[in-house]
Amino acid sequence: MDSSTTALLFCSLLWTVCAQAPVLSVEPRSAGVRLGESVSFRCRVVSGSQPVRLEWMRTNNHPLADNVKIGPDGSVLTVANTRNGNQGQYRCVATNSVGRSTMMASLTIKHSPKVRVTPAGPLRVRLGEPVALECHATGRPRPSISWQRHGTQLVTTKTEDTSTLKVAAVSSEDAGVYVCQAQNTEGVAEVKVEVIVEGGQGAANAPKAPMATVSMAEVTAVEGHTVTMQCQATGSPLPVVSWSKLRAPLPWQHTVVGGVLTLTSVGRQDSGQYICNATNTHGYSQAYTQLEVDSPPYTTSLPDQVRLRPGDTLRLQCLAHGSHPITFRWTRVGRAGMPAGAETIKDGQLLIGQVKLNDSGTYKCVATNHVGSSEALAKVTVKA
Repeated sequence: MDSSTTALLFCSLLWTVCAQAPVLSVEPRSAGVRLGESVSFRCRVVSGSQPVRLEWMRTNNHPLADNVKIGPDGSVLTVANTRNGNQGQYRCVATNSVGRSTMMASLTIKHSPKVRVTPAGPLRVRLGEPVALECHATGRPRPSISWQRHGTQLVTTKTEDTSTLKVAAVSSEDAGVYVCQAQNTEGVAEVKVEVIVEGGQGAANAPKAPMATVSMAEVTAVEGHTVTMQCQATGSPLPVVSWSKLRAPLPWQHTVVGGVLTLTSVGRQDSGQYICNATNTHGYSQAYTQLEVDSPPYTTSLPDQVRLRPGDTLRLQCLAHGSHPITFRWTRVGRAGMPAGAETIKDGQLLIGQVKLNDSGTYKCVATNHVGSSEALAKVTVKA
């Protein structure tokens, strides 16, 4: 065997031993965020022969949503202002000359419960008739469901997402307000049903536990505006009405007058569930209003500075946090138009396939939604 053949075999053996398919890690492997929050997953190449190409995709082969952004090098996946449709599995795929490997990341979108009761009240029944009230609740995490009357929890029949209250033969004592309440870590929701028993005896001015109702169960406002939430309560004696916020104090710029809660100059931090509390000597009742505050975009460029050589590829990613939908527009500062071959993608990415020396300059991304707009700058330097 001559020396050239030996050298060739040695190089081939060396390549076989040293060459390696990519080995990946993803952080975090799973994440749970509230509706409207943002989250990022980072895919890192632990080992493997270079170069390695990274890409992200949905495990169900559906296209990535318009609020899902990929960083310029493909390693970071960011979901901005999460929506219900963003929940699921995401797959990071790494490819090199030796092979291909993948690793999963899981995203869960948390939201407060929603409740529906059938039949809806007021429900009129005659003495001795059977009654069945079915409460259906949705939410993430899955909410617990309970039926209450006068603040006391009642015995019900439960399935995975339904709780049914049954009375075999109603009596006059069964008349009143029944409350189905669903609760998870993100909030509380309830629906009240009044059962009226016909044929029984009673007095119009008899003592009654409170029943609180709000004018709107969901309110959407624009950042900086004033919001009012109205609560009404019935009962005998007349209930005392107060307001609170779930898991947080009321905003310091608030007033409560006659059951009306007023919030001035609201911000995104004021989003959440507000609770009207009505209390008298015979019990208490609560009603809930969910407030969502829309905000203009807050924009950044990734990266915000980049150095390239002629012929390199320029990739700039515009990221924006704020209320969706958000549109993006790239321009070059101080120039009438963009360089030849510049391509802008609707998800906020600017791409120039082969840069030239005169492509140097400052590029501006403007992100716009129905509330307002903001901009971010990126400095590009091309040197031979």
